[in-house]
Amino acid sequence: MEFSEEQLKRAVALYYDGNQAPKISAKGEGEQAEEIIRIAEEHGVPLYDNAPLVELLAELQLGDEIPEALYIAVAHIISFAYKMRNHVVGEPATDSEKEEAKLIEEEASTYIEKREL
Repeated sequence: MEFSEEQLKRAVALYYDGNQAPKISAKGEGEQAEEIIRIAEEHGVPLYDNAPLVELLAELQLGDEIPEALYIAVAHIISFAYKMRNHVVGEPATDSEKEEAKLIEEEASTYIEKREL
């Protein structure tokens, strides 16, 4: 099956208040995804590109809490986002930041593999 470039571009935004599980605050494909990304960048919200995790989160409805099975993967992303807010923009990522990004990707991939079994 072939997909257009627009169909392949997806974005999901999470809201986390520190008290409850993160919730889906925005999601979209194509132009909507681009707008979500633009708004996030405009407001200094850290972005993380993880297509397998976006695919899973996109199945949820706006306002839904993330499922428990994704807590660890999303916790790593939230941790990464907090660290990136303290990262100096324009400087290369540190080895620690690169390692954190790798761990996040592996966590989501592991969950997806288990889900497909």
